[in-house]
Amino acid sequence: MFFQLVSSRYEHASLIMTSNLPFARWGDVFGDLTIASAMIDRIVHHADVISLKGNSYRLKQHQPAETTAH
Repeated sequence: MFFQLVSSRYEHASLIMTSNLPFARWGDVFGDLTIASAMIDRIVHHADVISLKGNSYRLKQHQPAETTAH
């Protein structure tokens, strides 16, 4: 279904996406390297890809759960 969404919007409308996985891992996620490659091709054609590195802002305040010994 995701491939159909990407294909239907390809060169017709804008699409904003976020992912915590690099493109190299998309084949694992979607279970088909060919479909993942086709989606990536359509997504990055005419795209501005912004890659962010560093620590997660959302996890900045995260505290690990305390473990209790029994």
